[in-house]
Amino acid sequence: MIDKVKMVLDKVRPSLQADGGDVELVEVTDAGVVKVRLKGACSGCPMSQMTLKRGIERAVMAEVPGVKSVEGVA
Repeated sequence: MIDKVKMVLDKVRPSLQADGGDVELVEVTDAGVVKVRLKGACSGCPMSQMTLKRGIERAVMAEVPGVKSVEGVA
C-alpha cells in the first residue's frame, strides 16, 4: 500500500510544487490512515486543509484501496 500511496503523491506533487509547496509521506497506518506533512509554502497556507482533503485525500482514496483518510501532521 505504501508504494501505491507514494505513486499517487508523486502525481499530485507537481501542482503543489508549482505553488512553492510539497508533500512528504510520514506514515501509512494499519488502519488505512495516511499521514503526510505539507512542506514549503503549503505548510503555512490558509488553504492547506482544503488542499489536503479535497486534493490529496481525494486522489489517494480514489487510487489506493484500503485508505480510509489522509491526515496532515506537523
